[in-house]
Amino acid sequence: MHIVPHTLVPGGVLELSSTTYARSSKLAVVVGGGRGCVLKLEGEFTAIWIPLHGRLQLGTDALLHSEEVCVTEPEACHRAIGRGNALWIGILGTADAWRHALGRLLDEPGLERTLLPARHHADRDLRRRAVAVARAKESADLEVEAVLERICALQGGLVEAIERCPGRTHAQRRHVFARLQRVCNYLDANCHLELDNDALARLANYSPWHFIRAFRAAYGETPHAYLVRRRLERACRLLRASRLAISEVALASGFENRCAFSRLFRQRFGTTAGAMRRQAAR
Repeated sequence: MHIVPHTLVPGGVLELSSTTYARSSKLAVVVGGGRGCVLKLEGEFTAIWIPLHGRLQLGTDALLHSEEVCVTEPEACHRAIGRGNALWIGILGTADAWRHALGRLLDEPGLERTLLPARHHADRDLRRRAVAVARAKESADLEVEAVLERICALQGGLVEAIERCPGRTHAQRRHVFARLQRVCNYLDANCHLELDNDALARLANYSPWHFIRAFRAAYGETPHAYLVRRRLERACRLLRASRLAISEVALASGFENRCAFSRLFRQRFGTTAGAMRRQAAR
């Protein structure tokens, strides 16, 4: 595995072009630290983004927190900006570079030889491996490979979702999944907004009926149920990390009705929002 390291200091700007890595097996590893460091991308990069501290903004809408990891497809993100006292890692490469890097890691039949666009929960083990990449900097080949192994394990569930998508061939199911995953990524970044199935269906370029049917087949729940779940997860994160009042947390998560929020929160987590905040404070 060939690594090209880059380091971004507070207020620094780095520009990367995919033409520099065309027909190459090299992966760019960017470590950004401090407020306002900006990475500008030109061309088609598939990338893994891991915030270790603070927040990382991808493009104009998506905002990642320190317990998340995001895989973006080509042209999905043209700029990454560290927010606050952020520390983050980006692993970027062209299609050829990812095929080379993942060739040894994905030996099981049926697994994709490419990364699928998605957000995942970054557990302690993944963050520990990412920290090792940030510390190694110049010679991070083994550390990057360890991170890719963990990402491949997280993406295994997406391969199962592809097989549940409608379509006669794997290529057709893969195409349907790409459309649906585009909607999921949009919901992850904008779950606090008021969204309906018609708007989401247009995003996937499907009719509302076909969109709901395909979404439920792939993910085992309706788009509305997925949206509510993501809103509750956002509320849980705000309760633990912010000082907003519970009513403000509900509103910031997309719930206009405080009673409905309390009922759904208790159903999801088995406790009240106030009890979760007190537990997080302890």
